[in-house]
Amino acid sequence: MEWRNFVAAKLEKLKGEQGEIQHEMEEKTNSGKRDNTSSTAEPKLGLNVKFLRALVGIRDFARSTMFLGDDMDQEGTIETIKKDMVFRGYVVWILICSIFIASIGLNLNSTAVIIGAMLISPLMGPILAIGLSVGTNDWEVLKKALKNFGVMVVVALITSTLYFFITPLHEAQPELLARTKPTFLDALIAIFGGLAGIIGVSRRNRGNVIPGVAIATALMPPLCTAGYGLANGEWSFFFGAFYLFTLNSIFIAGATFLIVRYLKFPLVSFVNAETEKKVKRYMIAFVIIVILPSAWIFYGLVKETIFLGKAENFISENLSLSGTEIISKKITYTDTISRIDIFIMGEPIGNQTQQQLEKIMLEKGLKNTVLKIHQPKDVSSDIAGKLSKEVRVGILEDLYKRNEELVAEKDQRIVQLEKQVKKYQKDAIPFEGLNKEISIQYPNVDRVAYAVSLEMIGPRIDTIPTFMVKWKTDRSVQSKDSEKTIMRAWLKQRLELDTLRIIEF
Repeated sequence: MEWRNFVAAKLEKLKGEQGEIQHEMEEKTNSGKRDNTSSTAEPKLGLNVKFLRALVGIRDFARSTMFLGDDMDQEGTIETIKKDMVFRGYVVWILICSIFIASIGLNLNSTAVIIGAMLISPLMGPILAIGLSVGTNDWEVLKKALKNFGVMVVVALITSTLYFFITPLHEAQPELLARTKPTFLDALIAIFGGLAGIIGVSRRNRGNVIPGVAIATALMPPLCTAGYGLANGEWSFFFGAFYLFTLNSIFIAGATFLIVRYLKFPLVSFVNAETEKKVKRYMIAFVIIVILPSAWIFYGLVKETIFLGKAENFISENLSLSGTEIISKKITYTDTISRIDIFIMGEPIGNQTQQQLEKIMLEKGLKNTVLKIHQPKDVSSDIAGKLSKEVRVGILEDLYKRNEELVAEKDQRIVQLEKQVKKYQKDAIPFEGLNKEISIQYPNVDRVAYAVSLEMIGPRIDTIPTFMVKWKTDRSVQSKDSEKTIMRAWLKQRLELDTLRIIEF
């Protein structure tokens, strides 16, 4: 406003000066006398006036074009967001259906199906409500929004875990793998998506911004990927995907908070001043708890993005060596020691060249980074070097895939064999030696047999080692029971068994 008043005052002053000069020029013209000074001053002052008019015009155009206050409906916005944050009844079933659809889309690697699931997802409601409540100091709405948001997340995780547990398709598709780790671009998408969402909702004519924001920020796929990780025991998938979902949610709520404060939505008023101070303290604590970790995460993503850019430039500028071709590359960033793996074919790279490359890495700002060059060690590389890149890539991919399949198959077979060995070790006993010992210690025993019997106790099945004994002569029941008790105790100690059964036949 101060700049606007300054420009207007300056414009009025120049207009007044120009009017006086023009009046003086008219008088001199009528008398036949022309003043050269005034004739040269007119275009100069006219240019100043035009420049200031242009500035005012640009300002007015920018204000009328980009001003967010036009067509704003604060009361309607608050009412709409509060209504959309409620999670009960039909909204629960819409979320469950959308989670199933998104999970199927990830399972089939179908982008269209995933987009359809995001269009019908109700996840955006509580997230916008969290940003609105913090922006307006509404503690009650914040508690309800966080509660509904938490319930939504739990329901979504249970649904997606259930689907991936029962589906016969367990292979991780590219669409699913893409949601296992957040990037700097994901954070930017969440920020600008949140800005677009609250700006669109705050208009009287709200349109259909929210579905587009839901698609852009991709809240559903990470939750489904987290469910896949839970169902298959892939904890890296679960934590990475849930991390991405949490990051997106925080930045959407943060963008909502900024716009609500910028548009000066009315703050919640309290009758009790002490209650107002208490709520403000709660709000400040909540903002600190949420914003500070998010800022640190965002800083880490920026650092990772810068590192990846430097690493790509280093590879493209310094590893295009004559007679050597890069088949594959892998860049791994961590807060401590990062790593660049390069897979090459053709002429091998010597130690001296690698040392020079490591020095260039330091000059490029790639500190605390290990460069590992994977290259062939024998003359077969000369033959491979004559092949086309496409053929080499195909051969290598086929070899890698076959090796991975063979290793996985052998690992699975080893696990099965280990289980069988353990089972046989558990069931097997030194029966021949036991038979001799029993004949010496219990001369009245005629024959002994052994087997493992299965016993059903409700839904549970127990395996019980069982000895079957036949006596040589008729004996009293009391005498047989006494010997069986002693024999049972001895066999349990001898075989180190917890349970054992002796029966007659």
